[in-house]
Amino acid sequence: MRLALPLFGYALAVAWWTPAPLARLTAPGLRPRLGLAAWLTAMASALAAAAAALVFLIRAAVGGWTGLAEVVCRSVAGHACAQTVYQSAAFELILAAIAVVAALAAGVLAWRYGRSVQHARRQTRAHAEVARIVGRALAGSPVAGGPGRAKASAGRGPAAVVIDGAAPVAYCLWGRPGTIVLSSGALDVLDPDQLRAVLAHERAHLAGRHHLLIALTRGLAAAFPGVPLFGRGLDHLTRLSEMCADDAAARRSGRPALAGALLAMATGAAVPAAALGAMACAVSARLGRLAEVPGRAREARYVRYGLAALMVALALGPVLVALAATRA
Repeated sequence: MRLALPLFGYALAVAWWTPAPLARLTAPGLRPRLGLAAWLTAMASALAAAAAALVFLIRAAVGGWTGLAEVVCRSVAGHACAQTVYQSAAFELILAAIAVVAALAAGVLAWRYGRSVQHARRQTRAHAEVARIVGRALAGSPVAGGPGRAKASAGRGPAAVVIDGAAPVAYCLWGRPGTIVLSSGALDVLDPDQLRAVLAHERAHLAGRHHLLIALTRGLAAAFPGVPLFGRGLDHLTRLSEMCADDAAARRSGRPALAGALLAMATGAAVPAAALGAMACAVSARLGRLAEVPGRAREARYVRYGLAALMVALALGPVLVALAATRA
């Protein structure tokens, strides 16, 4: 219990206090890949500390219920806790009720997380299958199939299919294989260079497993509603993943082509919640990044150092808290 309480307090502190500095460092998008790593490190640190606290609590309970009652009592009241207090029936009844509630809460949170992730997976698979059935293969993409049906060729990269629709839309759906979906409206407004930039953007999403990061974070946000680290983290991870894909597409196709594609598709359209697309979020900020003249090296360097220092602190945080509690 002497370790469980500090670790649980550390997890709460990380979950509530780190989103603000992380948002300030990652919002400009100067180091999007490092920003993604920093948000994920914070989430992993908080979850690891909470899990370790639960393990220590269970070990204390298994080791002896009376001993656990004494530890809890002395953790709260210190030396003022007398033997008659922690050995009383009322105190042990309250402690048992707290333990049952904690176990049930952990089970409910785990169930909600698993249900959210599974629901997103089923929804994405169903949407991808429908897109392959009703869509037609994009010329030059690794797709083969009969009329009215698109079928991905194994081992040749993500399938690219075109569905009828006036609104310019482009997004990718994770799976085996991954699927890139474009509307006929997108093909109408994109020139060949811009189309290659959009496809490079979507392939970067699939190659970077951004869909998996977003799905896992969305599950955490659903399992822990109201926790800033997961709620704000989902928004920032989505935004940073778009910027990472932008950088990959710009390296492959050039900034002008990608910026032109974003502008051409600026009307946007609704896409599935589990999809990642070229127009998914933060379009103005992303266009600003592409239009900037390279010259923010000093600011980018400060952001890199700040994020690296924060990541090290978060990675070592649970261990340092456990050591400090052990020596106290």
